Order: sequence, then structure tokens, then C-alpha cells
Amino acid sequence: MSERVSVGAHEDASRTILSWLKQYHKELAKTAVAAKMGETYLDLTAPLPVGQELEIILGGDPLGLEILRHSAAHLMAQAVQTLFPEAKPTIGPAIETGFYYDFAMPRPFTEEDLAAIEEEMKKLARQNLPLQREEVDRAECIARYREMGNPFKMEVLEEIPQPTVTVYRQGDFFDLCRGPHVPSTGRIPAFKLLSVAGAYWRGDEKRPMLQRIYGTAFATQEELDAFLQQREEAKRRDHRRLGRELGLFLIAPEVGAGLPLWLPKGAIVRTILETFLRAELTKRGYLPVYTPVIGKLDLYRTSGHYPYYKESQFPPITFNEAGGEEEGYLLKPMSCPHHNIIYRSEMRSYRDLPLRLAEFGNVYRFEQSGELGGLTRVRGFTQDDAHIYCTPEQLDVEFKDTVSLVLFVFRTFGLEDFKVRVSLRDPAGDKYVGDPENWDKAQAAILSAVRDLGMDYVVAEGEAAFYGPKLDFLVRDSIGREWQLGTVQVDYNLPERFQLEYIGEDGQPHRPVMIHRAPFGSLERFFGLLIEHFAGAFPVWLAPVQAVVIPIAERHHDYAKEVQAALRALPARVEADLRSETMRLKIREAQLQKVPYMLVVGDKEMEARAVGVRSRVDGDRGAMPLENYAAHLREEAKLPES
Repeated sequence: MSERVSVGAHEDASRTILSWLKQYHKELAKTAVAAKMGETYLDLTAPLPVGQELEIILGGDPLGLEILRHSAAHLMAQAVQTLFPEAKPTIGPAIETGFYYDFAMPRPFTEEDLAAIEEEMKKLARQNLPLQREEVDRAECIARYREMGNPFKMEVLEEIPQPTVTVYRQGDFFDLCRGPHVPSTGRIPAFKLLSVAGAYWRGDEKRPMLQRIYGTAFATQEELDAFLQQREEAKRRDHRRLGRELGLFLIAPEVGAGLPLWLPKGAIVRTILETFLRAELTKRGYLPVYTPVIGKLDLYRTSGHYPYYKESQFPPITFNEAGGEEEGYLLKPMSCPHHNIIYRSEMRSYRDLPLRLAEFGNVYRFEQSGELGGLTRVRGFTQDDAHIYCTPEQLDVEFKDTVSLVLFVFRTFGLEDFKVRVSLRDPAGDKYVGDPENWDKAQAAILSAVRDLGMDYVVAEGEAAFYGPKLDFLVRDSIGREWQLGTVQVDYNLPERFQLEYIGEDGQPHRPVMIHRAPFGSLERFFGLLIEHFAGAFPVWLAPVQAVVIPIAERHHDYAKEVQAALRALPARVEADLRSETMRLKIREAQLQKVPYMLVVGDKEMEARAVGVRSRVDGDRGAMPLENYAAHLREEAKLPES
């Protein structure tokens, strides 16, 4: 937390904020990185504002950490220019996980270069060079960068309308920057360079390609060490690597970026996920539907998906039917327009409601290539989509039931650490459809429900869907990363746009309310999260291969097949490894494939109709009669029930 301090009117205005803190607030002075007076940010080297209240920003605060990391970016740029004078610095902001700086460089940076740059940064930090803020004439600054041959900084300067700009100097390095910054390089105690990548100037592929160096910084070495440990754990759990190693999914350039192929083992897990959720939906009164992956462009004009989100859709497909007018079609971005047509296909009565339509629907979004990542950000994915059509009086009960469904799903998969966000419309925004009165009713319904349910929640203005507010579930995985998964949305607007009706008790037509909901969010993202959450070691009921039978010698092959057949009859997903490899190698490979059980069979097991059980978790459990093991596996492999 930041700390507030008051500066007496009698204090010496020629002193700096830092020198005053060192005298009167010694503990704060040790960890402070900057100050704030009202809405103005101040460097600690700024003159002391007498008679004022200051907010002292500490390095451990979110804002303080951002300032610290921005200063670390300057430190890195100084180190790069010291070692590589030919490198031209461009921009270097703080980001969520650290910082980066882009350089125009005749050749790519190497891992050896990063190690040398980091060592130079440590050297500069030990020198404790002051970061000095200066206001300079903009034209003079442009001339200085022209002399240095840096067109990138010149371009930034030419877009600034003010006649003066601020720069920060540290030793013989200076950089264009608004600040604030830490008072000296010695105040950047813990940093690490992480990677290097290519990046176009200002994200424009028609502009020059630059070299981007990523790094991170923290207020303490302990925090940095914890971050690096988590980063290593994240690498170990990376679903893209595990997806290849475990044969779960594939993204092939021949098919296209962001279009995953589910391999047999991954498809088995997907089928289990679908079976699990379908069974629960049947209990809760949902009806299955299927809709095509393409629809007329006018359908999405009616819904608002086109043109409101035109930039995130695949380009429309247009063609002339024989002797007809040109038709436009769009790959389906959402299933709700199709479900609305199903609803509208017949007259509905209040007695028919609530109507719950569910579909595992394939949808497509044209995500930018730089935003794609394994299964968590794709262009083609499957939503566990459903739409509930209900009367306004039924809305509260239906909304709360969808929340209970989401919570059941999370509990089943051990995703107990999550927070809830109520995403509302930005009153000043222009990306929303419908009557503000409808928005008020929808937002009030969500807020009332979460309060009744006793849920802790945060409000995020501006995060609503374009047709309605929503309740988002942000799940924290086993190593502390946050993912947006399940969502529940209340919608008064699409029923209006599609002219949906039901006949009420009064014999008159009324508008239903829609609830959009998806507990998984998308099967791809949910599966990617599960791979990382379990580090590929799925629980027995979810594992694509639940056991592998390993015969010791060729004479045990027939018994191994018999064991496999008996367990498959349960049914269980069991393989028999009949390769001419050693038993130890087979066990090792099964462990690497994260199979829950390895069943070793030799002479003794064959004679006793038993199996030697090795657990992925507990190791060697010894011999067990086949009948007993089958009963154990049958129980452990059951799908969870609500």
C-alpha cells in the first residue's frame, strides 16, 4: 500500500522529497520509488512541496512496481547502448509481467548477448547513477536524435504538440520519457532478462522489424525468485509442449494458425468432457440442438455481430446463386442468432418457458496472429453454448441455476480458486445495442442475484458484451495464473432485435428474456487450462489411457491381452504394450505419458490371475487379484455426478 505523509509549511523547499523522507520517514525512504501530489506524479528527486500532502508510492505497490519496471527498461537500454552502440532504442514500456524495450539492430540479439546485457545492467545498478529529469526544447531534442541517426525517436517527438518535452538522464544515457522514475539505478534491486523476439515498429508489419528484449523486475530478490520459479513451473506445465508430448492436439501450418486438430487421446478427453456436461444438462432440463457453422450475413446484421464486431470476424463469403442475386454468408461467430431462429420457428406460450437450448457449437473468430496461443486463443473453437428463454419473472431462478451449474463444473475439476466479475456497460460507450432501460433491468438482475447468493464480486464497467451485461468467472490455476472461463449473460436486447415473443397468461404477446451461458467457455481453452492445471496428469476418470498392461516376456502376451479385454469390458480405457522392449523402458514411457496405472504381468500374475499394480502417484502397490483391481478401477473411473 502507498503511504500518505504531510509536509509542514515551514520545511525547506530547496530540499528533495527523498532527502526529507530520509530524515523524517526513514523506513518509507528505503522502499519509496516516487510520489504523488493530487493527480501529479513526482520523482523523489523533485523539490519538496511544502505545506502539501504527498502519497508516497512504494516499490511493492502495483503502481510502484510499474514505475520500477519502467526504470529497469531504461537501465536495460543504457546497458544495450553501452555494449552495442549501433543499436537504436525506440520504446520501452512496463507491462503486466515486467518490461520490454525495442531496438533497431543490424543483427538479432543472441542468448549470449542477453547474458552480457544483464551483467552490464548489474554493473550500472551498482554505480547507483542518478536518474535526472530535464525539460528540453522539442526541436532541440529532434535535432539531437537526428544527429544520433534515430528516426524512431524523431517520429515520436514529431507527434508531440508541446514545445517542450521531458527526458531522463543516467550517466551518459538519456531517453525521452514522461516519468516518473526511481531516483537512481541502485533503486532497481532485482531484475532478470527473459527473452528476445522480433517486433514490428508500432505493431505495423509494413514498418521496420525491431529486436524486442523482454525482462522483469521486482522490489525484492525474493519476489523475483518466486516469479522465476513460477515461470519454470509454467514451462513444465505448458499445454503446447504437453499437447505434443502426450499426443493430445496439433496445430499444423498446412491447416492454419489457430485451427487445432484434436488427436485421438485429446479427442477422448473432449468426448468425456462433453459426455459429463451433457448428462448434467439433461438433468437440468436442457434440450439439444445443432446449427450450421455458416449463416447469412443478414442474420448477423440482425444480431449485431456484424458490423459491431466486424473486425474480429472472418471476411464474408459472397457468391451468386444460379439466376439469383448475390448472397453474403459469414462463418458463425456465435450460436445465439441461430438459436433465436429456432425459438422463433413456432409460437411459444408462457407454459413452454423456460426453454433451454444447448449446443456444443463450432464458432470462428479471426483473431490476430500475434494473439494466438496454443488452445487458449484460437480462431476455430467449440463453445458449450446454451440459451435460456424465460419470462422476466423466471429470470432470477434461471440465472441462479446457471451459476450453480458453473460452480458444479469448477468443483468437479478442482478449480476452487476463482473470483467473480460483474461486467457492465460503459454509459459513455458506443459499442452497445438496445434501449438503456433494458440494460438497467439486466444489470439490476445480475447484481441482485449475486448479492442473494452471497458471492464476493468486483464490478468492471465497460466489460459487458455488446448486447448485455454478464457475470464472468476468473479462475486461478494451480500455479496462480488467472483465466476467464465460465460466463453467464442476461440479454433483453437480442429478443427485441429478433422480435421474439411468447403468449402470456393474459393472452397477449410478450418479449422473453435470454440468458447466454457457457460453463467451460470453450472446449479448447478449458482443455488447455486442464492440461496445465494437472500438468498433463489427468485424474483417472479423465485420463485418455487409464491403465497400460505390461507383459514381462513374450509368453505373457496372451494373458496381457486377456487382462486388457477384461478391463475394457468395464468399460475402461486400457492398452497393452506388446513391443519387444524391456519392462523398465515400458514402465518409464508409461510414466512419461502420465498413465495413472501400469499393470505388470509375468508368470506369478498369470498363474494367480492377478496384476502387479504400479501407480503414477504411489509407485509399486504390489500384486492384486484381477477381479479386485477391476472393481477398484471401475469405481475410480466413474464420471462425477452432481
